[in-house]
Amino acid sequence: MMILVTYDVNTTELDGVRRLRQVTKVCVDYGQRVQNSVFECSVDPAKFVEIKHKLSKIINHEKDSLRFYKLGKNWEIRVETIGKNNSYNPDKEVLIF
Repeated sequence: MMILVTYDVNTTELDGVRRLRQVTKVCVDYGQRVQNSVFECSVDPAKFVEIKHKLSKIINHEKDSLRFYKLGKNWEIRVETIGKNNSYNPDKEVLIF
């Protein structure tokens, strides 16, 4: 399933900057960044539970927020892009480095 992970981490304190880096690192491990605090992740239900658990342990629940949008299997028809689009379809395209 395709999910969209968005986050807002309060970086007014040094600890917030650290949390932001940690949240970003976890999200990079599961998907692709499409905007600064937005990641598209193609995951199975178990990985979805895993990413939520990892991110929940990192954030400050009183200062930060996470949002998860389940786009489902037909996510391509639900996403429209205007302007620069450097994303790829992780379910169809293979990247070789």
